[in-house]
Amino acid sequence: MKIKTITCHEVYNYGASLQEYALLKYLQDQGHDAETIHYKPNYLSGHFAIWNVRNDRFNKNLFLKVAYLLLKLPGRLRILKRKRSFDAFSEQYILSTNKLYKNNDELKADLPEADAYICGSDQIWNSFFQNGKDPSFYLNFAPNDKLKLSYAASFAIDSLEENIKDFVKSNVSRLDHVSVRESSGKKILHDLEIENVTQVLDPVFLIDQDEWSALSEVINEKEKYLFIYDFDSNPLIKKFGTALKKQFGWKIVSVNQNINYADSNYCLEGPKKFLSLIRNAEFVISNSFHAVAFSIIFKKKFTVFNRTDKINTRMRDMLDSIGFLNLLITNEESVDNFELEDLDYNNAEKKLLKLINISKNYLDKALEGGC
Repeated sequence: MKIKTITCHEVYNYGASLQEYALLKYLQDQGHDAETIHYKPNYLSGHFAIWNVRNDRFNKNLFLKVAYLLLKLPGRLRILKRKRSFDAFSEQYILSTNKLYKNNDELKADLPEADAYICGSDQIWNSFFQNGKDPSFYLNFAPNDKLKLSYAASFAIDSLEENIKDFVKSNVSRLDHVSVRESSGKKILHDLEIENVTQVLDPVFLIDQDEWSALSEVINEKEKYLFIYDFDSNPLIKKFGTALKKQFGWKIVSVNQNINYADSNYCLEGPKKFLSLIRNAEFVISNSFHAVAFSIIFKKKFTVFNRTDKINTRMRDMLDSIGFLNLLITNEESVDNFELEDLDYNNAEKKLLKLINISKNYLDKALEGGC
């Protein structure tokens, strides 16, 4: 079957790239002719723009604008290595359409040919961001007579604002099969009177540990280390990480440019390095869903911190589904009382395997037209 997928493509985020790869890899392994739609709307483009002035105050005066750009230029030129790393990964591992599409109208005008269309995974329906309001991510462009389904689409929030509900309901109702990543997503759709929704796992769980290990690469770290992946510069994560470093003598390694207390920082490297750093870590501290997912896949000791913005449901649901909810840290008291101990991966793996089978079964049957 010829399948086109659509997700947040080339957004230079480790989780986004790896989940996109995983869904395509699974579909291809099942014998399908699958590729992602090269979809880059304006609001998801412009990464690493060298001459962009983000502060309007500097745009009002030519001298200030030039001074601002010259000040930013060395750092922006350096960070281009990160772009090249991600682009190399996409070119090698993520098959995409030759044509670039920038909006839903372009997709309708020159429809990417397919027997079936899949939207997902990741936060494509998160209306906290612009992509959750983009009809393309609901397969609005796909004709009525074509098979349309979502796979592990994530709202990543607990509830929708009133002004987006009709939009979501009308678009999701056109899909032939609907699956979401979180239980909160099922509730959101239930409240919109959309039933028969399946909860499935993120695509990264469709691929086993051995396959992910084969994709990872050799790292240069000779000493034991803990891996920190923190989007928010969370002071509690810094406190916790430095305490573990002092207690166990571990280095701190990160891929976040903002983690200036890391002993080694690989922020310019691509997705394969991210995989490798988690795979070889003694302990993982994060507020990232996909850092959690790969910690579980590689059976690492880890803990999870809440994000400062309202997108915590996906991590909470993942932990709860395999009996690891106690690993979620919500406040300073949780940091102070945390005890490092072995995790019961035997029990977690049994629960996870059931969820993986449900996920694969949904996808396979939906594509057969029998779900």
